[in-house]
Amino acid sequence: MILRTFGWSFAVTALGLAFAAWQWGWEAFGIVLILSVLEISLSFDNAVVNAGILKKMNAFWQKVFLTVGILVAVFGMRLVFPVVIVAVSAETGPVEAVRLALDEPARYEALVTDAHPAIAAFGGMFLLMIFLDFVFEDRDVKWLARLERPLARLGKVDMLSVCVALGALLITATAFATHAHISTGQADKSATVLLAGVAGLVTYLVVGGLSGYFESRLDDEESSSGDRPVSAVALAGKAAFFLFLYLEVLDASFSFDGVIGAFAVTNHIFWMALGLGIGAMYVRSLTVHLVRQGTLDDYVYLEHGAHYAIGALAGILLVTVRYEVNEIVTGLIGVLLIAASFVSSVRRNRALARGETEAGPRAEVESTV
Repeated sequence: MILRTFGWSFAVTALGLAFAAWQWGWEAFGIVLILSVLEISLSFDNAVVNAGILKKMNAFWQKVFLTVGILVAVFGMRLVFPVVIVAVSAETGPVEAVRLALDEPARYEALVTDAHPAIAAFGGMFLLMIFLDFVFEDRDVKWLARLERPLARLGKVDMLSVCVALGALLITATAFATHAHISTGQADKSATVLLAGVAGLVTYLVVGGLSGYFESRLDDEESSSGDRPVSAVALAGKAAFFLFLYLEVLDASFSFDGVIGAFAVTNHIFWMALGLGIGAMYVRSLTVHLVRQGTLDDYVYLEHGAHYAIGALAGILLVTVRYEVNEIVTGLIGVLLIAASFVSSVRRNRALARGETEAGPRAEVESTV
């Protein structure tokens, strides 16, 4: 089972590290390995959230996620995306951007770093919307019940998550971006941050809205068909397709901090792509493993912990418009939150096995009335 799920990840790791050592030497081997571990540690919460979405898809779309999706994640986000950023920032063509990456890595890194406020605003708003929609929804199972109950009551207000997200964006653009302009003398990034943040919000609403629409259409078709087989294959395909797009945008938002953080390790474009790509393979495989093992059903608070980690990452991305935050801090926050949710899940399972109800703010199961 492990080999079937992680086999491609193991193979890509072996080939990637061997190629790095053969082409560039042992220094490249070590850096690629470090970047792989960095990507995995930063994206574990991504795998948990992805699993919650991927389990709604059939085996075909899970395979698409592992094949086409991984090409987008590795080739698109880890290699092409930084080149596109440089091409836009430097107002040059992609060929010239690649030349800068190979011949002038310091300038290439500076251009990517200069584009960071826009990247952080887009990714931060997309991830913040995921977190807000999660905590404002009333759920039968609650992890931090004392916090989640009042948030669920607030969530009954229409469009509250959008209002909160826009408020956070305005604070980021006016406080952080303007302060950065005054203190450093660089160009004011307020308008750029606002535009990128709104784009991230609109992307979430469009992709998430379309996937939700087709999911509801499919559910209606299934409920009206009774015992008859559902013939709405096209509807199922559309629902899965937009969920796939949602997953890809989600992965892109998670990868922003990894791509930017990789420059702290190296500014070699191919070492970055190789190391982050290997890490992305493991995140994809881990997602499928969680789905096939039913881990989210067995440990019900994992999804809560992952969404709180998403909220933390969203906040960190918005803060990095002005301040630098070490990637180790970002990764540790996510790992600690997921670890805490796992421990709470284990305690809950033991309590249920004893026929008891776990007490305390970190483990409460509310029955459906």
